[in-house]
Amino acid sequence: MASSEDELGKLRDGIDHIDNEVLRLLSERARLAQRVGTIKHGNIYRPEREAQVLKRIAETNPGPLPEAAVRTIFREVMSACLALEQPLRIAYFGPAGTFTESAAKKHFGSAPTFTPFLTIDDVFRAVESGQADYGVVPVENSTEGSVGRTLDLMLTSPLMICGEVNLRIHQNLMTRATSLDSVKRLYSHAQSLAQCHEWLNRNLARVDGVPIARVPVASNAEAARMAAQDPESCAIAGEAAARLYELNVLAANIEDDPNNTTRFIALAGHDAGPSGNGQDKTSFVCSAQNKPGAVHDLLTPLKRHEVSMSRFESRPARGFGNSRWEYVFFIDIEGHRQDAKLAAALEDLRGCVGFLKELGSYPRASN
Repeated sequence: MASSEDELGKLRDGIDHIDNEVLRLLSERARLAQRVGTIKHGNIYRPEREAQVLKRIAETNPGPLPEAAVRTIFREVMSACLALEQPLRIAYFGPAGTFTESAAKKHFGSAPTFTPFLTIDDVFRAVESGQADYGVVPVENSTEGSVGRTLDLMLTSPLMICGEVNLRIHQNLMTRATSLDSVKRLYSHAQSLAQCHEWLNRNLARVDGVPIARVPVASNAEAARMAAQDPESCAIAGEAAARLYELNVLAANIEDDPNNTTRFIALAGHDAGPSGNGQDKTSFVCSAQNKPGAVHDLLTPLKRHEVSMSRFESRPARGFGNSRWEYVFFIDIEGHRQDAKLAAALEDLRGCVGFLKELGSYPRASN
Protein backbone atom coordinates (compact mmCIF):
# COMPACT_ATOMS: atom_id res chain seq x y z
CA MET A 1 0.00 0.00 0.00
CA ALA A 2 2.81 2.40 0.95
CA SER A 3 4.66 1.82 -2.35
CA SER A 4 1.45 2.43 -4.29
CA GLU A 5 0.94 5.72 -2.45
CA ASP A 6 4.55 6.71 -3.17
CA GLU A 7 4.16 5.93 -6.87
CA LEU A 8 0.85 7.82 -7.01
CA GLY A 9 2.52 10.85 -5.41
CA LYS A 10 5.35 10.78 -7.95
CA LEU A 11 2.89 10.50 -10.85
CA ARG A 12 0.94 13.49 -9.56
CA ASP A 13 4.15 15.49 -9.16
CA GLY A 14 5.00 14.61 -12.76
CA ILE A 15 1.57 15.78 -13.94
CA ASP A 16 1.94 19.05 -12.03
CA HIS A 17 5.33 19.65 -13.63
CA ILE A 18 3.93 18.98 -17.11
CA ASP A 19 0.93 21.24 -16.44
CA ASN A 20 3.30 24.07 -15.56
CA GLU A 21 5.27 23.46 -18.75
CA VAL A 22 2.08 23.33 -20.83
CA LEU A 23 0.99 26.67 -19.34
CA ARG A 24 4.39 28.23 -20.11
CA LEU A 25 4.23 27.04 -23.71
CA LEU A 26 0.62 28.21 -24.12
CA SER A 27 1.63 31.67 -22.94
CA GLU A 28 4.54 31.70 -25.37
CA ARG A 29 2.23 30.64 -28.20
CA ALA A 30 -0.23 33.40 -27.28
CA ARG A 31 2.53 36.02 -27.42
CA LEU A 32 3.57 34.81 -30.88
CA ALA A 33 -0.06 34.94 -32.03
CA GLN A 34 -0.37 38.51 -30.73
CA ARG A 35 2.74 39.47 -32.71
CA VAL A 36 1.26 37.92 -35.86
CA GLY A 37 -1.86 40.03 -35.35
CA THR A 38 0.23 43.18 -34.96
CA ILE A 39 2.05 42.52 -38.22
CA LYS A 40 -1.01 41.52 -40.24
CA HIS A 41 -3.51 44.16 -39.03
CA GLY A 42 -7.15 43.87 -40.19
CA ASN A 43 -8.72 40.44 -40.41
CA ILE A 44 -6.38 37.94 -38.77
CA TYR A 45 -8.77 34.99 -38.77
CA ARG A 46 -7.52 32.62 -41.47
CA PRO A 47 -9.65 29.49 -41.90
CA GLU A 48 -7.09 27.87 -44.17
CA ARG A 49 -4.29 28.37 -41.63
CA GLU A 50 -6.38 26.79 -38.86
CA ALA A 51 -7.18 23.86 -41.15
CA GLN A 52 -3.46 23.37 -41.83
CA VAL A 53 -2.63 23.40 -38.13
CA LEU A 54 -5.38 20.94 -37.21
CA LYS A 55 -4.43 18.59 -40.04
CA ARG A 56 -0.77 18.64 -39.02
CA ILE A 57 -1.63 18.05 -35.36
CA ALA A 58 -3.95 15.15 -36.24
CA GLU A 59 -1.29 13.53 -38.42
CA THR A 60 1.46 13.81 -35.79
CA ASN A 61 -0.69 12.84 -32.81
CA PRO A 62 1.19 10.03 -31.00
CA GLY A 63 -1.76 9.05 -28.75
CA PRO A 64 -3.20 7.93 -26.45
CA LEU A 65 -5.57 10.89 -26.90
CA PRO A 66 -7.92 10.25 -29.87
CA GLU A 67 -7.79 12.56 -32.88
CA ALA A 68 -11.14 14.18 -32.06
CA ALA A 69 -9.93 15.16 -28.57
CA VAL A 70 -6.67 16.57 -29.91
CA ARG A 71 -8.53 18.61 -32.54
CA THR A 72 -10.88 20.00 -29.88
CA ILE A 73 -8.02 21.00 -27.57
CA PHE A 74 -6.06 22.79 -30.29
CA ARG A 75 -9.19 24.45 -31.67
CA GLU A 76 -9.73 25.98 -28.22
CA VAL A 77 -6.09 27.04 -28.02
CA MET A 78 -6.32 28.82 -31.38
CA SER A 79 -9.68 30.34 -30.47
CA ALA A 80 -8.33 31.79 -27.21
CA CYS A 81 -5.18 33.14 -28.88
CA LEU A 82 -7.18 34.82 -31.64
CA ALA A 83 -9.49 36.43 -29.08
CA LEU A 84 -6.50 38.22 -27.52
CA GLU A 85 -6.04 40.24 -30.69
CA GLN A 86 -9.38 40.13 -32.48
CA PRO A 87 -12.47 38.90 -30.59
CA LEU A 88 -14.87 37.48 -33.15
CA ARG A 89 -18.63 38.05 -33.24
CA ILE A 90 -20.49 34.99 -34.48
CA ALA A 91 -24.16 34.99 -35.52
CA TYR A 92 -25.90 31.64 -35.62
CA PHE A 93 -29.35 30.23 -36.30
CA GLY A 94 -30.77 30.00 -32.80
CA PRO A 95 -32.08 30.21 -30.21
CA ALA A 96 -29.45 29.06 -27.72
CA GLY A 97 -29.23 25.31 -27.39
CA THR A 98 -29.62 24.47 -31.08
CA PHE A 99 -27.37 22.14 -33.05
CA THR A 100 -26.25 25.22 -35.00
CA GLU A 101 -24.82 26.69 -31.79
CA SER A 102 -22.90 23.45 -31.22
CA ALA A 103 -21.61 23.58 -34.80
CA ALA A 104 -20.53 27.21 -34.41
CA LYS A 105 -18.54 26.41 -31.27
CA LYS A 106 -17.05 23.32 -32.88
CA HIS A 107 -15.78 25.48 -35.74
CA PHE A 108 -14.74 28.68 -33.94
CA GLY A 109 -14.04 27.42 -30.41
CA SER A 110 -15.66 28.96 -27.34
CA ALA A 111 -13.77 32.29 -27.20
CA PRO A 112 -15.90 34.38 -29.63
CA THR A 113 -19.12 36.15 -28.74
CA PHE A 114 -22.01 34.03 -30.03
CA THR A 115 -25.36 35.68 -30.78
CA PRO A 116 -28.45 33.62 -31.69
CA PHE A 117 -30.89 34.80 -34.36
CA LEU A 118 -34.35 33.32 -34.77
CA THR A 119 -34.25 32.99 -38.58
CA ILE A 120 -31.65 32.10 -41.17
CA ASP A 121 -32.47 35.38 -42.92
CA ASP A 122 -31.50 37.29 -39.77
CA VAL A 123 -28.12 35.54 -39.65
CA PHE A 124 -27.38 36.62 -43.22
CA ARG A 125 -28.46 40.20 -42.47
CA ALA A 126 -26.31 40.36 -39.32
CA VAL A 127 -23.16 39.46 -41.24
CA GLU A 128 -24.01 41.59 -44.28
CA SER A 129 -24.58 44.66 -42.07
CA GLY A 130 -21.41 44.18 -40.02
CA GLN A 131 -23.33 43.35 -36.86
CA ALA A 132 -21.45 40.04 -36.83
CA ASP A 133 -18.12 38.98 -38.34
CA TYR A 134 -19.26 35.48 -39.30
CA GLY A 135 -22.49 33.54 -39.48
CA VAL A 136 -23.24 29.84 -39.12
CA VAL A 137 -26.32 28.21 -40.67
CA PRO A 138 -27.34 24.64 -41.61
CA VAL A 139 -27.18 23.76 -45.29
CA GLU A 140 -28.01 20.03 -45.56
CA ASN A 141 -28.81 16.93 -43.56
CA SER A 142 -27.78 13.41 -44.54
CA THR A 143 -31.30 12.11 -43.92
CA GLU A 144 -33.64 14.94 -44.90
CA GLY A 145 -31.61 16.74 -47.58
CA SER A 146 -30.92 20.43 -48.14
CA VAL A 147 -32.07 23.42 -46.11
CA GLY A 148 -33.86 25.34 -48.82
CA ARG A 149 -33.81 28.75 -47.19
CA THR A 150 -30.02 28.74 -46.88
CA LEU A 151 -29.63 27.89 -50.57
CA ASP A 152 -32.15 30.55 -51.63
CA LEU A 153 -30.26 33.24 -49.71
CA MET A 154 -26.86 32.13 -51.03
CA LEU A 155 -28.19 32.74 -54.53
CA THR A 156 -28.62 36.49 -53.94
CA SER A 157 -26.43 37.33 -50.91
CA PRO A 158 -22.95 38.87 -51.31
CA LEU A 159 -21.69 36.60 -48.51
CA MET A 160 -19.34 33.72 -49.25
CA ILE A 161 -18.66 30.35 -47.64
CA CYS A 162 -15.40 30.38 -45.68
CA GLY A 163 -15.79 27.10 -43.81
CA GLU A 164 -17.96 24.06 -43.18
CA VAL A 165 -18.75 21.88 -40.18
CA ASN A 166 -20.11 18.34 -40.10
CA LEU A 167 -21.98 17.59 -36.89
CA ARG A 168 -23.27 14.15 -35.94
CA ILE A 169 -26.87 14.73 -34.86
CA HIS A 170 -28.14 12.80 -31.86
CA GLN A 171 -31.78 13.45 -31.09
CA ASN A 172 -33.14 13.05 -27.56
CA LEU A 173 -36.65 12.82 -26.15
CA MET A 174 -36.92 15.13 -23.15
CA THR A 175 -39.58 16.41 -20.75
CA ARG A 176 -40.14 17.84 -17.29
CA ALA A 177 -42.01 14.68 -16.39
CA THR A 178 -40.39 11.49 -15.15
CA SER A 179 -42.40 9.36 -17.60
CA LEU A 180 -44.58 9.76 -20.68
CA ASP A 181 -47.80 8.65 -18.95
CA SER A 182 -49.32 12.14 -18.88
CA VAL A 183 -47.71 13.60 -21.99
CA LYS A 184 -50.12 14.87 -24.66
CA ARG A 185 -47.88 16.92 -27.02
CA LEU A 186 -44.51 16.53 -28.71
CA TYR A 187 -42.67 19.68 -29.85
CA SER A 188 -39.85 19.60 -32.39
CA HIS A 189 -38.51 21.06 -35.60
CA ALA A 190 -40.07 19.44 -38.67
CA GLN A 191 -36.73 18.00 -39.81
CA SER A 192 -36.14 16.33 -36.44
CA LEU A 193 -39.64 14.86 -36.48
CA ALA A 194 -38.79 13.36 -39.86
CA GLN A 195 -35.38 12.13 -38.68
CA CYS A 196 -37.06 10.25 -35.80
CA HIS A 197 -40.23 9.21 -37.64
CA GLU A 198 -39.84 5.43 -37.33
CA TRP A 199 -38.74 5.56 -33.69
CA LEU A 200 -41.73 7.73 -32.84
CA ASN A 201 -44.12 5.37 -34.62
CA ARG A 202 -42.73 2.42 -32.66
CA ASN A 203 -42.38 4.01 -29.24
CA LEU A 204 -44.59 7.06 -29.00
CA ALA A 205 -47.71 6.35 -31.01
CA ARG A 206 -50.10 6.47 -28.05
CA VAL A 207 -50.16 7.06 -24.35
CA ASP A 208 -53.24 5.78 -22.49
CA GLY A 209 -54.89 5.23 -25.86
CA VAL A 210 -54.70 8.93 -26.80
CA PRO A 211 -52.43 9.89 -29.73
CA ILE A 212 -49.59 12.26 -28.85
CA ALA A 213 -49.84 15.33 -31.08
CA ARG A 214 -46.65 16.16 -33.00
CA VAL A 215 -46.28 19.94 -33.12
CA PRO A 216 -43.64 21.43 -35.48
CA VAL A 217 -41.88 24.54 -34.13
CA ALA A 218 -39.14 26.88 -35.36
CA SER A 219 -36.21 25.04 -33.79
CA ASN A 220 -35.39 22.21 -31.41
CA ALA A 221 -34.22 24.67 -28.78
CA GLU A 222 -37.61 26.38 -29.00
CA ALA A 223 -39.22 22.95 -28.62
CA ALA A 224 -37.21 22.36 -25.44
CA ARG A 225 -38.16 25.79 -24.09
CA MET A 226 -41.84 25.10 -24.71
CA ALA A 227 -41.59 21.65 -23.10
CA ALA A 228 -39.99 23.27 -20.05
CA GLN A 229 -43.07 25.48 -19.68
CA ASP A 230 -45.64 22.79 -20.51
CA PRO A 231 -45.68 19.83 -18.06
CA GLU A 232 -47.94 17.82 -20.41
CA SER A 233 -45.46 17.91 -23.26
CA CYS A 234 -42.13 16.53 -24.41
CA ALA A 235 -39.60 17.67 -27.00
CA ILE A 236 -36.98 16.34 -29.39
CA ALA A 237 -33.71 18.22 -29.11
CA GLY A 238 -30.01 17.88 -28.41
CA GLU A 239 -28.21 17.47 -25.11
CA ALA A 240 -27.34 21.19 -24.99
CA ALA A 241 -31.03 22.12 -24.99
CA ALA A 242 -31.79 19.56 -22.28
CA ARG A 243 -29.11 21.11 -20.06
CA LEU A 244 -30.16 24.67 -20.84
CA TYR A 245 -33.84 24.08 -19.96
CA GLU A 246 -33.23 21.46 -17.24
CA LEU A 247 -35.26 18.70 -18.88
CA ASN A 248 -35.12 14.97 -18.21
CA VAL A 249 -33.82 12.93 -21.15
CA LEU A 250 -36.12 9.90 -21.24
CA ALA A 251 -34.65 8.40 -24.43
CA ALA A 252 -31.32 9.23 -26.07
CA ASN A 253 -30.18 8.85 -29.68
CA ILE A 254 -33.65 8.27 -31.10
CA GLU A 255 -32.73 9.25 -34.68
CA ASP A 256 -33.63 6.55 -37.22
CA ASP A 257 -30.22 6.75 -38.94
CA PRO A 258 -27.31 6.28 -36.50
CA ASN A 259 -25.07 8.18 -38.96
CA ASN A 260 -27.44 11.15 -39.09
CA THR A 261 -25.23 14.18 -39.83
CA THR A 262 -25.92 17.83 -40.60
CA ARG A 263 -23.56 20.01 -42.59
CA PHE A 264 -23.26 23.66 -41.56
CA ILE A 265 -21.50 26.50 -43.37
CA ALA A 266 -19.64 29.51 -42.01
CA LEU A 267 -20.46 32.73 -43.87
CA ALA A 268 -18.44 35.93 -44.25
CA GLY A 269 -17.65 38.70 -46.70
CA HIS A 270 -14.76 36.55 -47.93
CA ASP A 271 -13.93 32.91 -48.49
CA ALA A 272 -10.73 31.10 -47.42
CA GLY A 273 -7.34 30.88 -49.07
CA PRO A 274 -5.91 27.57 -50.26
CA SER A 275 -5.07 25.20 -47.40
CA GLY A 276 -3.17 22.82 -49.68
CA ASN A 277 -2.84 19.04 -49.85
CA GLY A 278 -6.17 18.64 -51.64
CA GLN A 279 -8.13 19.53 -48.53
CA ASP A 280 -10.29 22.29 -50.05
CA LYS A 281 -13.76 22.40 -51.52
CA THR A 282 -15.40 24.96 -53.81
CA SER A 283 -19.12 25.69 -54.09
CA PHE A 284 -20.90 27.53 -56.88
CA VAL A 285 -24.38 27.95 -58.31
CA CYS A 286 -25.26 28.22 -61.98
CA SER A 287 -28.13 27.95 -64.43
CA ALA A 288 -28.18 25.88 -67.60
CA GLN A 289 -29.04 27.43 -70.94
CA ASN A 290 -32.51 26.55 -72.23
CA LYS A 291 -31.49 24.16 -75.00
CA PRO A 292 -31.16 20.38 -75.54
CA GLY A 293 -28.17 18.84 -73.75
CA ALA A 294 -27.62 21.92 -71.59
CA VAL A 295 -26.97 19.97 -68.37
CA HIS A 296 -24.54 17.68 -70.21
CA ASP A 297 -22.70 20.77 -71.47
CA LEU A 298 -22.62 22.12 -67.92
CA LEU A 299 -20.79 19.04 -66.61
CA THR A 300 -18.43 18.60 -69.56
CA PRO A 301 -15.85 21.24 -68.45
CA LEU A 302 -15.52 19.50 -65.08
CA LYS A 303 -14.77 16.20 -66.81
CA ARG A 304 -12.42 17.83 -69.33
CA HIS A 305 -10.32 19.40 -66.57
CA GLU A 306 -10.53 16.32 -64.30
CA VAL A 307 -12.37 18.12 -61.52
CA SER A 308 -14.19 15.84 -59.08
CA MET A 309 -17.77 16.80 -58.18
CA SER A 310 -19.15 15.88 -54.74
CA ARG A 311 -22.61 17.47 -54.92
CA PHE A 312 -25.08 18.39 -57.65
CA GLU A 313 -28.53 19.67 -56.77
CA SER A 314 -31.18 21.50 -58.76
CA ARG A 315 -33.49 24.01 -57.14
CA PRO A 316 -36.18 26.44 -58.38
CA ALA A 317 -34.67 29.85 -59.03
CA ARG A 318 -37.31 31.52 -56.81
CA GLY A 319 -37.60 34.87 -58.55
CA PHE A 320 -34.16 34.71 -60.13
CA GLY A 321 -34.72 34.75 -63.90
CA ASN A 322 -37.73 35.34 -66.10
CA SER A 323 -39.58 32.02 -66.06
CA ARG A 324 -41.52 30.44 -63.23
CA TRP A 325 -39.98 27.10 -64.26
CA GLU A 326 -36.32 28.19 -64.24
CA TYR A 327 -33.92 26.15 -62.11
CA VAL A 328 -30.43 26.70 -60.77
CA PHE A 329 -27.84 24.06 -59.88
CA PHE A 330 -25.83 24.07 -56.65
CA ILE A 331 -22.54 22.25 -57.19
CA ASP A 332 -19.64 21.34 -54.87
CA ILE A 333 -16.31 20.36 -56.39
CA GLU A 334 -13.03 19.21 -54.87
CA GLY A 335 -10.21 21.75 -54.81
CA HIS A 336 -9.72 25.51 -54.45
CA ARG A 337 -10.89 27.96 -57.08
CA GLN A 338 -7.32 29.28 -57.28
CA ASP A 339 -6.07 25.84 -58.37
CA ALA A 340 -5.07 25.97 -62.05
CA LYS A 341 -7.29 23.17 -63.36
CA LEU A 342 -10.27 24.23 -61.28
CA ALA A 343 -9.93 27.87 -62.38
CA ALA A 344 -9.80 26.69 -66.01
CA ALA A 345 -12.92 24.55 -65.52
CA LEU A 346 -14.86 27.47 -64.02
CA GLU A 347 -13.75 29.73 -66.87
CA ASP A 348 -14.99 27.21 -69.43
CA LEU A 349 -18.24 26.87 -67.52
CA ARG A 350 -18.95 30.57 -67.80
CA GLY A 351 -19.08 30.19 -71.55
CA CYS A 352 -21.77 27.50 -71.53
CA VAL A 353 -24.11 28.49 -68.69
CA GLY A 354 -26.65 31.24 -68.41
CA PHE A 355 -25.40 32.34 -65.00
CA LEU A 356 -22.59 31.34 -62.61
CA LYS A 357 -21.86 32.60 -59.11
CA GLU A 358 -18.91 31.36 -57.07
CA LEU A 359 -20.03 30.82 -53.47
CA GLY A 360 -16.54 30.32 -52.08
CA SER A 361 -13.62 27.98 -51.51
CA TYR A 362 -12.92 26.67 -48.02
CA PRO A 363 -11.25 23.84 -46.09
CA ARG A 364 -13.19 20.59 -46.26
CA ALA A 365 -14.66 19.60 -42.89
CA SER A 366 -13.06 16.74 -41.01
CA ASN A 367 -15.27 13.72 -40.40
